[in-house]
Amino acid sequence: MLTCFIRYHIDPTKTDAFVQYARNWGQAIPRCGADLVGYFAPHEGSTTLAYGVYTIESLAAYEAYRARLAADPLGQENYRFAQRERFLLREDRTFQKLVSTPHADGSR
Repeated sequence: MLTCFIRYHIDPTKTDAFVQYARNWGQAIPRCGADLVGYFAPHEGSTTLAYGVYTIESLAAYEAYRARLAADPLGQENYRFAQRERFLLREDRTFQKLVSTPHADGSR
């Protein structure tokens, strides 16, 4: 199992647009095959950092998920929404695997 962490740099004047974007992914991501942990918008501290976190079985499963997400009507609209509203200034994506106990058994 892999966890995808997405770090967004957002326009701090457009946090509401990011929240709508996150809520849309909250519907589309699980429907397309990933287990969404959640999207996190700024609350205190930095007003420009936001995060999305989900888990997926493997990188091969991720590729199939991305294809389904790209074909999903809400996914397509959400991509267009982000381009139109220009609230995402940067997006960094990294995949991590859980290695600590008690949640990871160490055999993977």
